[in-house]
Amino acid sequence: MKRETTGHYSRRGALRAGLALVAGAGAAGTAFAQATDKVAQNLVQYQQTPKDGQQCSLCVNWQPPNACKVVAGTINPNGWCVAFAPKSAG
Repeated sequence: MKRETTGHYSRRGALRAGLALVAGAGAAGTAFAQATDKVAQNLVQYQQTPKDGQQCSLCVNWQPPNACKVVAGTINPNGWCVAFAPKSAG
């Protein structure tokens, strides 16, 4: 009988530890996702100048005055990166 009681507490302890782990991982995952919503400029080959008539201010991801929905950091409206996607014409 003592063995069952010990097993019972062991399962309860494992369940509590598992729930704490899941809750902690969820909170950490949320913080990680918020910290990494945007990619680093070097990963998208960001440059301060336009390329082939394409520039940040003409991209759907552009956020005036100097930001981008997908690229981190300060963005030059005349800059360019491989994530460029032209705004629709109307």
